[in-house]
Amino acid sequence: MTNWLPNLSNGTGPLYMRLADHIETAISNGELAAGTKLPPQRNLAYDLGVTIGTVSRAYSVVHERGLVSGEVGRGTYVNSRHTPTPSVHIGQAANTSNAAVSAAETKQLSKLDTTAAPTVGQGVLIERHLSDIMAERAAQVASYARDFPEEWSIAGARWLAQNGWTPSPENIVPTIGAHAAVMGIIGAVTSPGDRIAFEHLTYSQISRSAALAGRRIALVDSDENGIIPEDFERVCAQQHPKMIFLMSSGQNPTSTTLPLERRKAIADIAHRHNVWIIEDNLYGAMCRDDIPLIAQLAPEQTFLVGSLSKSVAAGVRGGWVACPPHFGTRVRTAHKMMTGGLPFLLAELCARLVLSGDAHRIRQDCIAEVNAREQMVRQIFSGLEFNSNPDIAFVWLKLPEPWLSGTFRNAARKEGILIDDEDEFKAGRSEKVYHRVRISFSAPNTREELARHLHTLRRLLDNGSVSYDSMA
Repeated sequence: MTNWLPNLSNGTGPLYMRLADHIETAISNGELAAGTKLPPQRNLAYDLGVTIGTVSRAYSVVHERGLVSGEVGRGTYVNSRHTPTPSVHIGQAANTSNAAVSAAETKQLSKLDTTAAPTVGQGVLIERHLSDIMAERAAQVASYARDFPEEWSIAGARWLAQNGWTPSPENIVPTIGAHAAVMGIIGAVTSPGDRIAFEHLTYSQISRSAALAGRRIALVDSDENGIIPEDFERVCAQQHPKMIFLMSSGQNPTSTTLPLERRKAIADIAHRHNVWIIEDNLYGAMCRDDIPLIAQLAPEQTFLVGSLSKSVAAGVRGGWVACPPHFGTRVRTAHKMMTGGLPFLLAELCARLVLSGDAHRIRQDCIAEVNAREQMVRQIFSGLEFNSNPDIAFVWLKLPEPWLSGTFRNAARKEGILIDDEDEFKAGRSEKVYHRVRISFSAPNTREELARHLHTLRRLLDNGSVSYDSMA
C-alpha cells in the first residue's frame, strides 16, 4: 500500500473529479505504479479531510477510465497499462472512434434510464395526423412557422388544465418540448449572474443548462414531503434568487408530491421576495391527485410547463408554457432566440393530437401501462426501500449495503442495463449522499422483457458481496 497523498487545492471542479484526475496523473507519471494498492477509502477521506462519498466517487471515476480494478476483501489496485488510453473529461470531446464504440455499446444496452411514454400503439394515431397535415398544409410544412394559429394556444390551455382550472389561451406559448420551454422562460425573465433556486435533487439538465447560460445555482433543502418552505425562505433572504424551478407533483427523481400547505407557503415566500416560479408539471399531468397547481394559487408569478413526452410520445417534442399575464410575447421571443424557432409540423401535430382527444386517450393508455409495470416493480423489489407513484414510470430505490450509487450503476451496466445514479440528479455541487438510484421502466417493449431486467437488478442488489468489485 502506498503513502501517496494528493493536494486537492490544485485543480478545478468538484473534489471527487480533482481526486480522480490526481490519481490518473500519478498513474501516468509512474508515481502510482501498476499493481500499487490505493489507500482504503475511509483512510484517504480522513487524510484529505473530505467525505468518504467523495473518495468513493473518485475511485468510481478512475475505475470507469480503466485505470484501477477492485478485488473484494483485498483493495483497489492500479491496472497494468501497455498502451496509454487518454481519458475524456468534462468539457472535452471524445475522438470519433471512441464515440462510435460508445454509441454502438449503448445501443445494445437496455434503457432503464428513460421515462419517456411507453409504447401503447400511439404510432398509428400519430401517423394519421401527420398524413392529414401533409395533405392539407404542405406549404406551411415546407416553410418557417411565422404565425401562431389560435388553435395551438387553445390546445396548450386544454393540455395544461387540471382539477377544474384552465389557463387562459392568450397566455399560452407553444414550445419545442418542456426543456426548451424552461430555457425560454429563464432567458425571458433572468439575466446572466442571476441566481435560480433548485432542490438538491431535481431534473439537473435544467440547472446545468442554466449554468451554461451564465445563471448561478442556489440549492434548497427538501424532505420526504418535498421542498422545505423554511429553507426556501432562508435562501431567498441570503442569496436573493430571481427564480425557482420545481416539480410540485411526481418530483423527479424522488416522486414526492408537495402538500397544499407547502404549495401555499412557497407561493407566499416567492411573492414576498419577488421570485418567479417555474412549475414543471410533466409528471404531475400523469398523477391522479386533486391538489391545486401552484400556477392556480399564484398565476401572476408562476410559469406552468407541460409537454407530451411522458404521457403521449417523447419523440414528438411538443410542449407549452402557461405564462403570467403579459409575459407570453417575451417568452415566445426568448424561446425562438434560444432554439431557432418552432417547427410548424411539430406544433400542428401536437395541437391536433390534443384537440382531437387522441392525446388524452393515449395518456390514459400510458397510465394504465405504467400502473401495471409499477405493480411488477413492487413485487420484484418487495422488501427493499423505494419511493414510487403508481402513475409514474420510475422508482427511487434505496440501495442496501454495501452498494454505493455509482458502483451499482456500473454493475448494472456490466449486466447490460442502464440506470441513473444519484449524481445524475444533483442540481449543483453537493456533499449530500443518498445511496439511491432511479430505475425507470417505460422503455422495454414488453412486460416480460422488463421483468427479466428487474430480476437481474434484484439479483445484484441481493448479492452485493459477490458483485461489488469496483470499490474496496
